[in-house]
Amino acid sequence: MTPELTTLALAALLQAVQFALMAVPANVELGTGKTASPRDPDRMGGKTILEQLSTKTGRLARAMNNHFEALILFTIAVLVVQLSGQNTKFTAVCATTYLVARIAYVPAYYFGLSPWRSAIWFVGFLATFAMIVSTLI
Repeated sequence: MTPELTTLALAALLQAVQFALMAVPANVELGTGKTASPRDPDRMGGKTILEQLSTKTGRLARAMNNHFEALILFTIAVLVVQLSGQNTKFTAVCATTYLVARIAYVPAYYFGLSPWRSAIWFVGFLATFAMIVSTLI
């Protein structure tokens, strides 16, 4: 397996870890009556699940959702590199940079490290973008 595909697999596992990091405290805070419900407005007391979470658990939820969004673009980048056969050391380093940035993003978001959280996000975004651009030039 190429480094880019390995990193994509690890990024998917990171998504699962992020889900667990968010789901455990969310279930403790809100109870499974809410978290396992269909989340109809009358069951939620007029607030969304995210609005009912504690500050730090809410941050974990937002970090998880952000990774879902970032993972889509990273998956596209890996597929473009793979399918075009343009795997290089540069694309492997970009993939690794993306994963390291995403791992660092979770505690940065959890602890409210501003503006570092945004800077870390940008490093991952830039690495993903660089992978795609490298296949076009």
